[in-house]
Amino acid sequence: MSGGLWVVMGLFWIVLITAIIWLVVRLLPSGARTGATPVTASGPVSPQLPSPLEILDGRLAHGEIDLETYQAHRAALVAARGGQ
Repeated sequence: MSGGLWVVMGLFWIVLITAIIWLVVRLLPSGARTGATPVTASGPVSPQLPSPLEILDGRLAHGEIDLETYQAHRAALVAARGGQ
């Protein structure tokens, strides 16, 4: 190969690798690139965590606790919240 073809081949590989890196970066979610919390017009977006009562309900539904334990824990949670 002549010298001109080596330059063309080198430029081809540089362009190809750059295009692959650009594509991978573009396909990543924006939060993964920056590590920032997504923000909307109403403020920062945070994942919704289940409430203690929802966790307790789930534990009963999955059979992790019996009904008596559920009722005791639920009464304690409701009392701690001020009877809500």
